[in-house]
Amino acid sequence: MHPYRSHTCGDLRATHVGETTRLSGWVHRVRDHGGLLFIDLRDHYGITQCVVDPDSSAFNLAETVRSEWCIRIDGDVKKRTEETINPELPTGEVEIFIRDMEILGAAKELPLPVFGELEYPEEVRLKHRYLDLRREKLHNNMILRSQVVADLRQRMWDIGFNEFQTPIITASSPEGARDFLVPSRLHPGKFYALPQAPQQFKQLIMVSGFDKYFQIAPCFRDEDPRADRSPTDFYQLDVEMSFVTQQDVFDTMEPVLAGCFEKFGGGRPVNRGWPQIAYKDSMLWYGSDKPDLRNPIKMQIVSEHFAGSGFAIFAKLLEQPGTEIRAIPAPKGGSRKFCDRMNKFAQEEGLPGMGYIFWRKAEDGSMEAAGPLAKNIGPERTEAIRVQLGLEVGDAAFFLGGKPKSFQRVAAKARDIIGEELGLSDLDRFEFAWIVDFPIFERDEDTGEIDFEHNPFSMPQGGLEALQGDPLDVRGYQYDLTCNGHELLSGAIRNHRLEIMYKAFEIAGYSKDEVDRRFGGMATAFQYGAPPHGGCAAGIDRIVMLLANEINIREVIMFPMNQRAEDLMMNAPSEPEMQHLRELNIRLNLPEA
Repeated sequence: MHPYRSHTCGDLRATHVGETTRLSGWVHRVRDHGGLLFIDLRDHYGITQCVVDPDSSAFNLAETVRSEWCIRIDGDVKKRTEETINPELPTGEVEIFIRDMEILGAAKELPLPVFGELEYPEEVRLKHRYLDLRREKLHNNMILRSQVVADLRQRMWDIGFNEFQTPIITASSPEGARDFLVPSRLHPGKFYALPQAPQQFKQLIMVSGFDKYFQIAPCFRDEDPRADRSPTDFYQLDVEMSFVTQQDVFDTMEPVLAGCFEKFGGGRPVNRGWPQIAYKDSMLWYGSDKPDLRNPIKMQIVSEHFAGSGFAIFAKLLEQPGTEIRAIPAPKGGSRKFCDRMNKFAQEEGLPGMGYIFWRKAEDGSMEAAGPLAKNIGPERTEAIRVQLGLEVGDAAFFLGGKPKSFQRVAAKARDIIGEELGLSDLDRFEFAWIVDFPIFERDEDTGEIDFEHNPFSMPQGGLEALQGDPLDVRGYQYDLTCNGHELLSGAIRNHRLEIMYKAFEIAGYSKDEVDRRFGGMATAFQYGAPPHGGCAAGIDRIVMLLANEINIREVIMFPMNQRAEDLMMNAPSEPEMQHLRELNIRLNLPEA
């Protein structure tokens, strides 16, 4: 017999009754039933109930074991009585009568429980991640992640893509975040960078003539953490294709991602024929470029109904350039209690408040508008608003005004809350949409300078001619894929024409010499017959987070950092040895405490 196991803890069934078996695993829990000792033994594959009585030579040793000890048992497979069968376990029809036992690894008192899936402080969980990963939910999340990666990889191979690996140590490249720099020992004073994405390399692969590339790529960005973003590194399904249009990329990726979500989504519906929503429309309707389309609410501009009205706050606001009033329809939200609660929410978010109107049945049976705004603007204007928004008795509308950037974030959050609290959002499904026509440039409100709003390597719609006018009017062939309020994928048709690339960077304040210095490899390559090409990258961590129905990305990453970008288990980042700094010709200049 094998020294550790003849079967796994998930193998044994009623057909094995009468056989002798050897199992190894961890003690999930121990139960003393007055003379009979029950040990639930767990390994990667499942749980098997084991039992020992005082007549067994292993009984005295079995009495010493505790939760999470690693042990080996030898015993006989016996059928459970009808009343003790556990239908929740695949092995629930049998139990093992223990004849012999060996302790493979004793465990001291646990810093966190494994059995029971109890809530526990995240700092403790991350410091002892190896124990945290023994918990059933987290263990299953990691298996799901492995399966999703394998599935995506196979789907890409099946449609003719080749997998190539790109360098991890490379040059700095602007991808919208800060680089992790790596000092060079052989070249004092110079630094490599960990890649924020394989962007330049995958474009060069297209110039090299390989046509269809993909990779499950590690990416490194020194970012502030969020619930759906790691502060240091992440993995993405990185894709690039030659001789393609934007629609070709969409047609390629939809069956890959939709198929994966259908396979691992637990039966939750996945929409097909993903809609394409212009960036400006997404910001207007949803207040976000990653809208949750499970919520049917669309915001609308209602400025005309408040211009010159009796509601002085909005009327005066609209006299300022660049301002507007937006309405958030709230079907079934027509109660003063709910309206007051949403107004308080806006105040807690830092706004003066959120105006509202709700429609109710009057004493004479007719419909009437109520609320402070209704009294100020009068029945004709409130009726025009109701008709525009398509609302009825029992419905409400909320209003925010000013320059859109000042209230969009709160409006988007309010829309989500309204949809959920009023039962309008169908949360048990996946709703995808492409967000398209992103602006290539943006103006810094503090400095007034123009910079790239999105990926700097995107092809502008209209080519070189489009770059001759107002940069803020230029739209790119760049796109995001959103699902349930999360950006899952970002991509673009690339700027493969060198003269267009130079002009785009010039508008953003980069000289030709600086472009050649920072992106010399790509700039030179584009002089040797670069094909039209485009692609995208889909975040593996976020995909798995949605499939696992988690709200925190750390629940689907094997060894994540904490909110302060610290690895508590490995004690990183740590202070370097002086010898290492001398080898790198680096002297620290730390800020005073």
